[in-house]
Amino acid sequence: MAHQIIPMNHLTDHIGREIGVSDWICVPQPLVDKFAELCGDNQWIHTDPDRAASESSFGGTIVHGYMILSFAPRLMDEVFQISNAHMGVNRGFNKLRFISPLKTGDMLRLRVSLLNTEESEQYCETVFKLTFEGKSYQKPVCVGELVKRWYKIIINQS
Repeated sequence: MAHQIIPMNHLTDHIGREIGVSDWICVPQPLVDKFAELCGDNQWIHTDPDRAASESSFGGTIVHGYMILSFAPRLMDEVFQISNAHMGVNRGFNKLRFISPLKTGDMLRLRVSLLNTEESEQYCETVFKLTFEGKSYQKPVCVGELVKRWYKIIINQS
């Protein structure tokens, strides 16, 4: 999917609007296992397909909520990029909810909307609504309000 290039000084034009939707990606069990090893969350609902199938209400393993969030940079980059920014820094989430567990092996995508932006001389701070969707799910998998700061390019004139 082609992404939009949005100049930092035109972000206000997008407030209250959807910026775009990423392509679908698959989250397979081997990737979930690697994430579990990396973060130390080896709970069987994520890493033991047989036990999760027989002992959970999910019918199999589910993807870690924090793993879903870790896809945000990749999927946001598919949707848009901010031009005229020296760098972008994550500032955290105002709100975050995991709504529907994503079964391992299912498809995931990201829908991005801009809720607000405030500009200063050094940066532009944005609040994006991130809606992670599962392909066969009626409700979102996860919804959050990401606060991100985009620093302006500073040219040393000495």
